[in-house]
Amino acid sequence: MQTFPFCALCEDCLPDHAEHPKVALSQALEQHRNNLQERLGAVQDRYRLPQISDVLSFVKEILQQLTNQRASIEEDIQSSFEDLHKQLDVRKSVLLMELEVTYGLKQKVLQAQIDSLLRGEGDITATCTQAEEALAGEPCVASLQVERELWERLGELAGLGLPCQPEENDQLDLVMETDGLRKSIHNLGTIVTTSAVASQSEAMGAGLEQCIVGHPASVTIVTRDKSGGACKSGNAILSAEVFTPDGSIVDGEIVDHKNGTYEFVYTVPKEGDFSLALRLYDQHIKGSPFKLTVTKTLEAELDVAKRRGKSPGQKKKGSKRASSALGTPRRKTQNPIEDDLIFRIGTKGRNKGEFTNLQGVAASSNGRILIADSNNQCVQIFTNEGEFKSRFGVRGRSPGQLQRPTGVAVHPSGDIIIADYDNKWVSIFSCEGKFKAKLGSGRLMGPKGVSVDQNGHVIVVDNKACTVFIFQLTGKLITKFGSRGNGDKQFAGPHFAAVNKNNEIIVTDFHNHSVKVFTLEGELVLKFGSNGEGNGQFNAPTGVAVDINGNIIVADWGNSRIQVFDGSGSFLSYINTSADPLYGPQGLALTSDGHVVVADSGNHCFKVYRYLQ
Repeated sequence: MQTFPFCALCEDCLPDHAEHPKVALSQALEQHRNNLQERLGAVQDRYRLPQISDVLSFVKEILQQLTNQRASIEEDIQSSFEDLHKQLDVRKSVLLMELEVTYGLKQKVLQAQIDSLLRGEGDITATCTQAEEALAGEPCVASLQVERELWERLGELAGLGLPCQPEENDQLDLVMETDGLRKSIHNLGTIVTTSAVASQSEAMGAGLEQCIVGHPASVTIVTRDKSGGACKSGNAILSAEVFTPDGSIVDGEIVDHKNGTYEFVYTVPKEGDFSLALRLYDQHIKGSPFKLTVTKTLEAELDVAKRRGKSPGQKKKGSKRASSALGTPRRKTQNPIEDDLIFRIGTKGRNKGEFTNLQGVAASSNGRILIADSNNQCVQIFTNEGEFKSRFGVRGRSPGQLQRPTGVAVHPSGDIIIADYDNKWVSIFSCEGKFKAKLGSGRLMGPKGVSVDQNGHVIVVDNKACTVFIFQLTGKLITKFGSRGNGDKQFAGPHFAAVNKNNEIIVTDFHNHSVKVFTLEGELVLKFGSNGEGNGQFNAPTGVAVDINGNIIVADWGNSRIQVFDGSGSFLSYINTSADPLYGPQGLALTSDGHVVVADSGNHCFKVYRYLQ
């Protein structure tokens, strides 16, 4: 019988490896091949190569974004320190010039005194010498005239009044308070990051599963690193949305406790089944999206009814707008103001003319409507008649990319200004959509709305910082004002801004349910509004615009309506939307032909209404 050498391949197939016939070897090889196939299947089932490929691509994308962000920050550091060097050089030149001017003035006084004293000293010495010589000689008629002249000259010198006290001092000191500056320089700039990952981070709290209509609810998010350890620092990039099956409607406010935990506070305006999505660095955290039930309890409804003096379910109506004042003449119909709506554009989607959570709205002087399509990371442009013209925007965290555009404005130069909430900066694009610059990087925490004042300065409403920033188009900060709170000069989640004919800034204060008007220096001029459903009341105001008469138009998000006020904050009317009800309106603007355009976020469209100024 022919023998075969030891075969390592069939080690697991036959117990005796010393020798075996060809048939046995063939069976062993077949068995081994089956075992190998089974192990291959097990490995494929466990690791799922297509999934690994997807994860690999995603991790590579994160690394690329990290690299791009590093390059962007390096550029910011270089430009910031170059600017500081320039400012130091300018200050150095100013100080040296000030030194020369101050020295020159003091030196001129002292030198003039020296010259005067030298002249006086010379005159006195010469005259006294002549007088002494005359007195030393014999008196005679010939010397009488000379002595008389000397007597007169000596009288003049006696009354000369030479400056015998210093007319200036020698003080010329330099005060350089460099200790504070050196400390500021030592602490200048911080590289901010966390080790938090979405797969380990979690959420908790009553607002995770249920809440009551119109009542604030909250969720606590705890960030953790890849090993499950709790992160101890803040500044992680979180986003949160409450949405129905047909799309996002509620943003709410995220509060960073700076200790690795965050609180998401939101209010839902209607009953129903919703989903709550919590994302960390654009990835769902554990359990997200969560199922959320929103109810309106009978007790709560009865309490509200008692306070307002009406039956449960009865809604308070606003006054109808007179057509002669703010509307257009209308034909007699069953509901004569339903035809305020001219048209609506959009459905939920990612294609041209489709939106997912549209936010900011702007209108240009050349008849264009611009929409910040937040969850589609782009800006779409339409004519005043609703015809689609163009769109631009690429998702990402590098300069020129958009991560979550929420506000949009048009500069008099034609440039398009976009507030990018998640990238924490404002991007500037040409009218063709070409990226030009960014501003506010390192200063802004969550820019929501943008506007432009009469000086061409960019006004940024920072929703997270509860602050209004004013920048030059070059990015230089002019001023800022506001802080978190419920005071007159404080905000709680401010959203959008507009500028009136007095160049005053009108800001919607979302959680304080009010509208506030400020000077460019941040001084409060006017405040109006309170929480409620009545005329002139708000349930979280959002978009705002001003007409040529100074009337203020406000999108009332929680009440899903649009109200009109005069320049002093007195309620005038509302724009009736009963023909096609709004659902969580956001940004609002006046078109160049005088109509009101509003982002109907919950319905994934924008609507244009008649409005005669």
